[in-house]
Order: sequence, then C-alpha cells, then structure tokens
Amino acid sequence: MKLVLIADTFPPLRTSGAVQLRDLSRGFVREGHALTVLLPDPNLDQPWAHQTIDGAQVLRLKAPRTKDIGYALRTLGEWLMPYAMRRNLQKSPLAGERWEGVIWYSPSIFHTPLVRALKRQSGCKGYLIIRDIFPEWAVDLGLMRRGPAFRFFRRIARQQYQAANIIGVQTPGNLAYFADWNRVNSDCQLEVLQNWLGEPALTQCRIRVDETALAGRKIFVYAGNMGVAQGMDILIDLADRLRPRDDIGFLFVGRGTETQRLRERAQRLGLDNVVFHDEIDPNEIPDLYAQCSAGIVALDPRHRSHNIPGKFITYMQSSLPVLANVNAGNDLAALVRNENVGEVCETNSAEELEKHCIKLVNRLGEDSELPKRCAGLFQRQFSVTLAVKQIVSALTDLECS
Repeated sequence: MKLVLIADTFPPLRTSGAVQLRDLSRGFVREGHALTVLLPDPNLDQPWAHQTIDGAQVLRLKAPRTKDIGYALRTLGEWLMPYAMRRNLQKSPLAGERWEGVIWYSPSIFHTPLVRALKRQSGCKGYLIIRDIFPEWAVDLGLMRRGPAFRFFRRIARQQYQAANIIGVQTPGNLAYFADWNRVNSDCQLEVLQNWLGEPALTQCRIRVDETALAGRKIFVYAGNMGVAQGMDILIDLADRLRPRDDIGFLFVGRGTETQRLRERAQRLGLDNVVFHDEIDPNEIPDLYAQCSAGIVALDPRHRSHNIPGKFITYMQSSLPVLANVNAGNDLAALVRNENVGEVCETNSAEELEKHCIKLVNRLGEDSELPKRCAGLFQRQFSVTLAVKQIVSALTDLECS
C-alpha cells in the first residue's frame, strides 16, 4: 500500500515515541509498502525538507515550536501545527500526492485538520494510533482540573477520534474508555494495537556498569523519561530500604522534569546503591541492558488508564525480567503475572515493592527459564511486523467493505 504517517516525533529525537515511529516506518518498508512520513520541524529555514530514511520518504514541514517550552505556548504551537504543516505541504513536491491510507500517531492530539485534508484529497481511510488518553490522564495526576482547559483538550481529542475509521489503543483496558463514545460513533472500528519495537542495533553503550559504584551488584535499570507521570519517588524509597544489601544496585538513565530533583534526593539520602546517568542514544540501550539483571517500570498510582510502556517492551526484547510499580488494575500487572516475566506491585507501598524486588533477585538465580519467557513474550506480542500487518489489514478490510 501507499501510506502516509503523520507524527510530531521522529529521530534524531530520542524519545520512546521517536524510536517507535522509526521502527514502524522501517517495518512498513520491510513489508513492501511505500511510506511517507510527515513531521513538523520548527528549525527549518524553508517551508519543507525532504529526505529518504531507511527506504521511507520523510518530509519535514516548517511549523511552530512545541517542545521544551511553556504549556501555554506549547498549546498554541500544537493548535497551529497542522495548519502550518498543510500550508507548507502544498509548497512541497508532494503537494498533489494521493495515498491509500492515512495513519497518525497520538500524542499529539492536534493532527486532525491535516488528517482530514489528506483523507479528503486521497479518498482513503484513516488509522489513529493512540498511545495515551489525554487529557484524562493529566486530570488523574492532578496536573489539570476539569475546567475550561480540560474541556478544550477533550474537544480536540474527540475531533481526532471522529476523524478516524480505525482506532488502535494500547491495551484491552483502554477499550472501556471508548465504549460510550463508540456506541454513538459505531462506524469507527476499535481494536487493540500493542506497542512494538524493531530489531535492536549493536552499538556499544558508553555506560560501563563495572566502572561505576554499582560494579559487582545485580543491577535494576530504569531507562526513559523521568517525569510526573512515572511517580518515581518510590524507587528512591526502595533503594533507601535496600541500602544494607550490597548485592543490589539501581541505575537510572534518561531525562525529564523530575530527574534533577530525584538526583538531589538520592544524594541527600547518601545512597551508594544508586547511579544516575544522562540520556543515551537508543541504539546503546541493548548493550546497556546486557549489563543489567532486571528492568524497572514505574507509573504514578493516580493513573486510571492502562499503559504498556515502551520501556517494558525493550526489557522483554533484551530478555530482562521486570520489576513494576503500577496503578491498581493496570493491564500491565496482569500481563507480567500471566506471562511470569517478573514481579509487580499495585499498592504503591515501598515495603511491598521491596518484597517483590527481593523475590525477583532470588528468582534470577533459581529460574533459568525467566529470560526465555521474556524474549518469547516480545516475539509473540510486540514485534513491529505484527503491528504493520495489523494496521494494513484493518485499512485493507475497510477499503474492501
């Protein structure tokens, strides 16, 4: 199929979303599809820039800045983004291009005007990949009240739902959120589209654990965003409780709004079993994990939606069992238990999380099949090939119906 993918993140950005979309674009090309990726780029000094990356056309379109700025300016930038992208697309060599399917990735929730224009121009269907349910999760975490701002963002989000012919959500639990909406909009198809990951690169990681204060310990690694949504203070509490254990260490790698505060808290507590490191290139992640014993997933307990974080999938791909602290009832908890790939805490209790951590340490030495189960789960549910085939099948079935 001839497809277009709209997103607001892509390499050289190092976010989990950028890595996911890089792998997805490679997957489409590998399966024989002609893919064009449309991206906003505030740094361009001309309306558009075209390049070919791993066999996919990538068209960057000048648009307002939406990253690393204040909330008000970000909201304005994201609202203007699709209009700027559409205007500058018309100035590019792809202005009159027609596609057989439009795919877009949320977040952002603001792509709808561009999506509708391309669907209308091409007379094709659209597939929305939705990875978090905003603004609801922001309310759950106390970042937003159910006031005018919430109603504005919810209206924008629902506009993108209405623009979709198929919506792919992360987990079965997310389907419940759309139940009432889908009864009114029954012509939109809902399905679970699991997160995915492509083949890892073989790049040596600049972090050498055996050269840090954690040398000789069983390493629990957290690699990714450290923000409010992750609720990571409990991990510092865990490290504090396990301070007497000289066989366990914690490695935190990444960036985010909470990173500096967490660093300073660990320093105040004098934790010698914790090491922080700045964000690294995604291609270094597999070699980093090869030096570790288990991966950590953390989600703020105030979440009410379900989430299978990308970092969980990277752990499974690298055969790393997981220690997870998640909101009660999250689909991830059932997945970890049913697949027997680690330990999970749903109470947000540091004492209980400590018990799970020690239990996992013991299992590392007793359960030789644990790494194989992790790798097997990845192959069965999270390969990028599965995601590509599911998206294409959904679009093809609609075209034929």
